[in-house]
Amino acid sequence: MEHRLRLVGVEQLDDEVSIGEIALDETQVVDRLDERIVCVDNFARREWIAESGSVSATQIEEPRERFESVENLSLIEGDLTDRDFVLQLLDTYEPETVLHAAAQPSAPYSSINGERALYTQQNNVAMTLNLLHGLDECGLDDTHFIETTTTGVYGAPQFPIPEGGVEVDRQGGSDEIPFPNMGGSWYHVTKSFDAANMRLADSEFEFPISEIRTAIVYGTETDETRAHDSPTRFDFDYYFGTVVNRFCAQAVAGYPITVYGKGEQRKPMVSLEDTVESLVRLVEEGHSGDEGIDIYNQITRPVAIVELAETIAKVGEEFDLDAEVKHYENPRNEDEEHKMEMENDAFLNLVGGQRQTLEEGIRDVLGTLVEEQARIAAHEDRFLPSVLTDD
Repeated sequence: MEHRLRLVGVEQLDDEVSIGEIALDETQVVDRLDERIVCVDNFARREWIAESGSVSATQIEEPRERFESVENLSLIEGDLTDRDFVLQLLDTYEPETVLHAAAQPSAPYSSINGERALYTQQNNVAMTLNLLHGLDECGLDDTHFIETTTTGVYGAPQFPIPEGGVEVDRQGGSDEIPFPNMGGSWYHVTKSFDAANMRLADSEFEFPISEIRTAIVYGTETDETRAHDSPTRFDFDYYFGTVVNRFCAQAVAGYPITVYGKGEQRKPMVSLEDTVESLVRLVEEGHSGDEGIDIYNQITRPVAIVELAETIAKVGEEFDLDAEVKHYENPRNEDEEHKMEMENDAFLNLVGGQRQTLEEGIRDVLGTLVEEQARIAAHEDRFLPSVLTDD
């Protein structure tokens, strides 16, 4: 079962994360009757990327073609915002585990205008509510509900970020409260809503709930994707590409790697290998059994933006890339020296230790992208910042 689950890669559709389209982007349901993995997708991700005028750097097969080579894996086209569809889905398959990785994930996309902000919030919140209430209404009290969200809900506080709640002492009383969500986009607010709705569901319903808050992911392949010749998607455009993806695209296309300001602010990062492995283990091992929601900060360590850029430039030399790191005036209002600290003991215990370093992950990415230089260069207007295009 472990091997089969590993093949079902997940797409945490997030402005900070793009793990892949191995099993597509909506939710994965493990059927307790025949241990079949049922993947549900409305294929919206492909539409969003096309709408933005970009493509995946890796060439992705049509959905049903991707499923033909994998046993015990089924694909259903459907929309999780449709309550009747969700109820029928859960009632039919009675899943043992629901791994919910669906969202409109991009902060920049959600901020284009009011229409996209409204779509993002309606889409994301509705899906989670439909699944939570659906599990209860279908009587699936033993089903483990797992949602992948984002470390972006935390914002950039000036104190260490916990895994779970914060103990507060005030005027002679104390209690543990959820960490105050400080996300800075219409998208990140949806994940704050999801966290609140899961807390309420945990108090009213009986099924176990886990939340994985995913950091920026680096890497393009796992052993399973290589074995099945089924690469993950790799978005590098402004709306859906992460800072890792955009920096790597700049290097491959022959442009400087653009660091705003000092670039000493640290961002939470995790490898694709560790991301997928932790999800596999969480599905297999289940909820801890402790009271409340299991919360994991899916991060191995924070990485400074300038360290990321310099690592890409260094590794790029192995691929005959002459990538120069250049600093530009920062157009953003941010602390360029913010030293993010984030507790991650629960995550490291779950995943069993780091599997891939930043340098190894960047080598993985560049090794994939140099084979797609022409494809990336053809869409350079989708990822180059204005500091380069205005020169």
